Amino acid sequence: MIGEILGDRYQVTELLAKNAGRKTLLAKDIQTEQLVVVKLLTFSAEFEWENLKLFEREAQTLKFISHPAIPNYLDFFDWDSPKGKHLALVQSYVDGKSLEAQLKSGRHFTEAELKDIAYKILQILVYLHGLQPPIIHRDIKPSNIILTNRSGNSVGEVYLVDFGSVQTVAAKTQGTITIVGTYGYMPPEQFGGRVVPASDLYSLGATLIFLSTGIHPADLPQAEGRIEFQKITNLGVGFTNWLRRMTQPSLDQRFVGANTALKALEELPKKDLAVVPEAKPSNTKIILTKTANKFEFMIPPSGFNPGMIAIGAFALAWNSFLVFFNGFSLFAPFPINLVFALFSLPFWGVGLAMIMAILFPLFGQTTLKITPDKIGLTFKMWGIQYNPTKVSPRDEIDKISYVPKHSKKDSDGDRVQVPAKLIVWAGIKKYELSACDSISEREIDWLAQELSDWLGLPLSKEVE
Repeated sequence: MIGEILGDRYQVTELLAKNAGRKTLLAKDIQTEQLVVVKLLTFSAEFEWENLKLFEREAQTLKFISHPAIPNYLDFFDWDSPKGKHLALVQSYVDGKSLEAQLKSGRHFTEAELKDIAYKILQILVYLHGLQPPIIHRDIKPSNIILTNRSGNSVGEVYLVDFGSVQTVAAKTQGTITIVGTYGYMPPEQFGGRVVPASDLYSLGATLIFLSTGIHPADLPQAEGRIEFQKITNLGVGFTNWLRRMTQPSLDQRFVGANTALKALEELPKKDLAVVPEAKPSNTKIILTKTANKFEFMIPPSGFNPGMIAIGAFALAWNSFLVFFNGFSLFAPFPINLVFALFSLPFWGVGLAMIMAILFPLFGQTTLKITPDKIGLTFKMWGIQYNPTKVSPRDEIDKISYVPKHSKKDSDGDRVQVPAKLIVWAGIKKYELSACDSISEREIDWLAQELSDWLGLPLSKEVE
């Protein structure tokens, strides 16, 4: 479609986005020579009447509102092509990059920048929610917020775009409610079809959490429905608490509206204290030794857990079969018996790994030790070291990473849980500890902070 002229006026220059039955195009208005955005809704086999209702509502909303940080309504018309009939909505073009695109390009946002973004979006929401009837965006997320004209310490101008999910409060009482929004940024009440002005506050809070952590809100751990992000950011106490209130799952505990949230943001101190790290867990079995010249912690055996029964049964069956297989292969003529023996070696490796997965939690211990000249990580069982010691010069330690518990997609597209990790980097070598039966996520948090303080290195919080 590049080069086509829509409505005898708008020449398509670029396809910006494409969904089922919908396209977003960048075009040039041949009358004004200005760039514009054209949204097309196509009446095709993929067409759904619900999409028409939302499309027309977006056009009516943009026509009704006027705000410098919201794209202007320019035109709305029918357009016929060989592929069918279309509806076109034309709006002004914002020349900038979305927050999502900025994060993907490697940009990091400081707390001051996050507050600036929050302040400017809240000003937009004060306007939208103050209209009669109030207008609720319903889909605030990083891809729908655009930054332009960045300069100095300012993030630049902030725009809120894509009103395709917009809802007026008055419309709630007229017919059925369409559940729209983006998973991870939608508050609980929106899943039930209910939206109020505070629903946009939750979405804005989740967006800011994504910018501060680099992790999609849906992949962050939750406690009683609340997004748990504070352990993996370096945000101040005041701003952290403000974000927690913005994203409260219960409407009763969230800010009532944008005005209230904006006032609370303005009252935060200019210089906020960092979040106080957790103290040593009271029930930890980890033995930590710190002196001026030595940092050492030893993780003792975790003991028996019920999951070992299933692993033990499978390991017994697996290794029994291998014994039978190798015993049978002894009677085969040479060199076939040798081929059978070599073939079974990888399977013996798997069998031994399963046995170690049972024995090490019962009898093994892990020790990380740093002295003035080296760092070493050892694994011992019954006093015998069963793997090569990883040793590096102390002066090569240049980074400490903390990877929070999160989920990610595996090769099959299924979401899997990734445990919290502590990684000490010494050049290209890494010394890694993961949360498991022997060490909890809270103990990982504690050790990461202790090690960071002792080495005098900042704790880098990231996601693999």
